[in-house]
Amino acid sequence: MTEIKKHSLKAWLLAARPKTLTGAAVPVMIGSAFAYTDAQENIRFVPLLLCFLFAFIMQIDANFINDYFDFIKGNDDETRLGPERACAKGWIDASVMKKAMIYTTLLGGIIGLPLVFYGGWMTILVGVLCMIFAFLYTTSLSYRGLGDVLVLVFFGFIPVCMTYYLTMPSHLPQFSWEVIYAAFLCGLVIDNLLIVNNYRDIDNDRRVGKRTLIVRLGAERGRDLYWATGILIALSGFVFILTHRTWAAILPLLYVYLHLKTYHRMVKINQGKELNLILSETARNIFIYGLTLSAGLLLSFYLA
Repeated sequence: MTEIKKHSLKAWLLAARPKTLTGAAVPVMIGSAFAYTDAQENIRFVPLLLCFLFAFIMQIDANFINDYFDFIKGNDDETRLGPERACAKGWIDASVMKKAMIYTTLLGGIIGLPLVFYGGWMTILVGVLCMIFAFLYTTSLSYRGLGDVLVLVFFGFIPVCMTYYLTMPSHLPQFSWEVIYAAFLCGLVIDNLLIVNNYRDIDNDRRVGKRTLIVRLGAERGRDLYWATGILIALSGFVFILTHRTWAAILPLLYVYLHLKTYHRMVKINQGKELNLILSETARNIFIYGLTLSAGLLLSFYLA
């Protein structure tokens, strides 16, 4: 990589990790697609915009937090295999990054606060939990193998269901089992980013005592877990067919094809820095899943 000027715009863009923003966009995309079809096109667009902005800011906030705390803990040393980090490379001073993560947390709160007018005081509780666990993930829970659970909750159930709830007209029913099921699938798909990360870093995580799910399972079963999520998404299509959302079952098969193709490349590479290519492909696949499922929901609605 070319030399990065300290505290430059490029340094901050790299610290924000743009590729991870697919994980923030996809749950909101899916939740809003369900709301749009269930509300017969009559959704509330202001909370939808706020949900997108909140998700993006909190993802960037989580990336800043991860960059800062992994640096001060000494995890981002010369043995690191993942993409280069801003504090470790000296692009951003740790003291400046500490202020940045405080500011982004506050910005997330400011953006999310107006949602109270659409969802009541419960939205404040949800927002606060998102902020708290953004810190707890890096500082504590990821070391105990609970990162995958947090992904299911904070990239699946909470963003999909809350987007659906906040964008639906207030006079209509707010939840359905189908939305909750889709939220689970969304969290499962996005968890593949964490699986690849932890698979690549398995040796380093063992060295520093980080007991991730992949460390507990081992590399071979970790690869099997990655493969299994694609198969589960393919099988889940039958549920959408039963609920007359046939296109929502068919279009995501493109994701399944790409996912299994990426899996075979992951097995071939096996270890080392080259696995960062798998990380990029996985982020791409996640975004395609969000697009195809959302498009499938809309097509099933208009062609019914």
